[in-house]
Amino acid sequence: MSETSDPKIGASMTETAKRRSPAARAASDGRTTALERHFASAKPAAEARVEICLLSGRRYLNVRLDPLDGRAVEAAERVLDQPMPLIANTFTTGDHRIFWLGPNEWLIETAVKGAAGLGGELTGALDGFHAAVNDVSGAHVALRVGGADARTVLAKGCTLDLHPREFGPGQCARTGLAKATVLLGALDRSPTYTIIVGSSFADYLCRWLAQAARPPGMSFSVLRET
Repeated sequence: MSETSDPKIGASMTETAKRRSPAARAASDGRTTALERHFASAKPAAEARVEICLLSGRRYLNVRLDPLDGRAVEAAERVLDQPMPLIANTFTTGDHRIFWLGPNEWLIETAVKGAAGLGGELTGALDGFHAAVNDVSGAHVALRVGGADARTVLAKGCTLDLHPREFGPGQCARTGLAKATVLLGALDRSPTYTIIVGSSFADYLCRWLAQAARPPGMSFSVLRET
């Protein structure tokens, strides 16, 4: 379902979690604010069968480590207080969502509150291991798409088989959606999906989803998490 990453991490010890520059943070927050305004002004369809929600205030950490190093995995899991997914194209849910991206790479989605502290704790816990922890929050925007026609709408721009027998809750994949590359995850059988997209493609993807949902259209909302 997903392209694999280079198994060589290339670092002799844990890298310090990178802080986003003020310019990067401002650019990311500006794009999210513009999306919030767009969602607020969008007129919902009278009988919408698709709901799209902008998850505002999310932060992301990229973690790379050797999954065969049990001590490193355990050290990360103690900080996260939940298991890291070691099976390809799966994610775990707890205080955070942890997505498998490749054989030695994961994306952690978490709330703004405590995100900086989490990166620092992971960095400290993985000190001495072949591992890296980086804050990549400025690169991503999260959407949640659900409703009776959600699977049908996504299928218009995605080549994955989204039937729950093939792509059920707890599964994820990096794939193409319309002309954007996204991380797509199945949350439940309603169906509801989470979509993590590059921040520069977020506005385009929201407009594509709105067009693909016609008729009968979709409803819009913003969930701000702190």
